[in-house]
Amino acid sequence: MIRVIVADDHHLVRQGIRALLERADDIEVVGEAADGQEAVELVQRLAPDVLLMDIAMPRLNGTQTTERVRALGVATQVVILSMHSDETLVRQTLRSGARGYLLKRSVTEELLLAVRAASRGEIYLSPAISASLLDEFLTHPADSEEPGLFDLLTPREREVL
Repeated sequence: MIRVIVADDHHLVRQGIRALLERADDIEVVGEAADGQEAVELVQRLAPDVLLMDIAMPRLNGTQTTERVRALGVATQVVILSMHSDETLVRQTLRSGARGYLLKRSVTEELLLAVRAASRGEIYLSPAISASLLDEFLTHPADSEEPGLFDLLTPREREVL
């Protein structure tokens, strides 16, 4: 069973995500957080497999929360759920230690894929994000001031991408 904490500052969004996740036989939502600091505290207390979190949150944003979760030394993997597809923001969250970046306009199946991939330690990016990052990399490989984005991927993930 994949244990998940859902963190979003909107109660209705948390409830909707929880309902979608709990339809899956292999996923259990063990907690909910309304802000980044609360998410860190829940991760420390409950040690879930995955923290599924909005990027724009009060107290600590998604990137700050991810960095704090990484600093705890727990095995919890972070998946960012956002309406923002800005490449700089995506790179920043991946560098902070997130193992996934999912757009809120994604379909339910993508949400489940992202949670399952993160629980296995794999990186999951929404197809629109993957295409955008790959296009940027192929168009400006030498100009990239942020090498190492693709170093985060396993050889198999690079092959699939």
